[in-house]
Amino acid sequence: MMWNEPKECMSRDELSHLQGARLVKMVERVYHNVPFYRKKMQMMGLEPGDIKGLEDLVKLPFTTKDDLRDNYPFGLVAVPEEQINRIHASSGTTGKPTVVAYTRHDLSVWSECVARGLTMAGIGRSDRVHVAYGYGLFTGGLGLHDGAAYLGATVIPMSSGNTKKQITLMEDFGATALACTPSYAMHLAEAVVEAGRVPHIKLKAAICGAEPWTDAMRDTLEQMLNIKAYDIYGLSEIMGPGVAQDCPYHKGLHIWEDHFIPEILNPDTLEPVGPGERGELAITTVTKEALPLFRYRTKDLTSIDYTTCECGRTHARIARFTGRTDDMLIIRGVNVFPSQVEAALLEVDEVLPNYLMTVDRQGNLDTLEIQVEVEERFFSDQMNQLQSLTRKIEHVIKQALGIAAQVKLVEPKSIERSEGKAKRVIDKRKL
Repeated sequence: MMWNEPKECMSRDELSHLQGARLVKMVERVYHNVPFYRKKMQMMGLEPGDIKGLEDLVKLPFTTKDDLRDNYPFGLVAVPEEQINRIHASSGTTGKPTVVAYTRHDLSVWSECVARGLTMAGIGRSDRVHVAYGYGLFTGGLGLHDGAAYLGATVIPMSSGNTKKQITLMEDFGATALACTPSYAMHLAEAVVEAGRVPHIKLKAAICGAEPWTDAMRDTLEQMLNIKAYDIYGLSEIMGPGVAQDCPYHKGLHIWEDHFIPEILNPDTLEPVGPGERGELAITTVTKEALPLFRYRTKDLTSIDYTTCECGRTHARIARFTGRTDDMLIIRGVNVFPSQVEAALLEVDEVLPNYLMTVDRQGNLDTLEIQVEVEERFFSDQMNQLQSLTRKIEHVIKQALGIAAQVKLVEPKSIERSEGKAKRVIDKRKL
């Protein structure tokens, strides 16, 4: 498909009118096709006719990740299952992933949103995009892949891992753009510099997301590879990468309001707050067919700016995220909840119900160490039994989280106790 420059400079009135019209249609369709939402609206005394425009958005119920889990796998899908064209999923806290379905139209919208971001990064049809996000149920790899293809660029579908091969093919294939997590981009940059290959690569831009990173990290990456780096945001429940991205001015991430209506909520009252005020981001999808969501609470803390950007785009900008309202960690691009670790450890009979997670960063890659209390007898037995139990727990953790962790077995009562809420996580990363 040939790429046509989208209309990203609509006036605020035009955007609001478009959002309102799409919201009304979406509510009508969801009410009649998703029993979960119909029941919620009825309990609130709402009918589709009560939503007449954007001003009525606040009347709609919120949606949470728990709602997706409770309706696993397809309970919130608004189309017949034969219309589902693709399925993605993100990790869940209890072993069940949150499942996201897409129609062919949804995939086209997703690709267009990613392509808009690539365009902001100066990437066009003549470019070659080296995609080093993971492929599979994770949305990163295929999301950037399809967006680059939609744009008309050449896609190099590398996936993650095998750094030496990544660098070789990046050079041999003449990649001009890199798409991966910021920590992996830094890892690749270090390897390129150490190998003395910087003069031989043609990269001009990096599209990085799926984990938090700082402006200082961006500056370092840009200097090491002599490129421009951009922050892309997304979450699988809403779509995947491409919900928002920053432009060359780096003064917030443009969120594509013709497809997603953002709200910033007071985390305590859940009432909307004004522009510039910090709160929790909630997003309503107004063009998704398979899995439309009302006021999805992302748990991400940010603020919003509706003024026109220096780049000329009028779509609102969300600020870099300053934290979350829940205990989720993002480690090497993977969502990790302490409750996942706890559930996994409960499967191991020898483990006592006390553990401590320590997240750190060695070089540019995140590390996860988990201290686990085990019965006293293991420290008086043969060393090979201790090693065998360590390997067993590490296997269970990797199966549950999808990433490897270093397990350190400690004696009973070694982990500090708290009179209040137990401290389960120490995050030493400088983010």
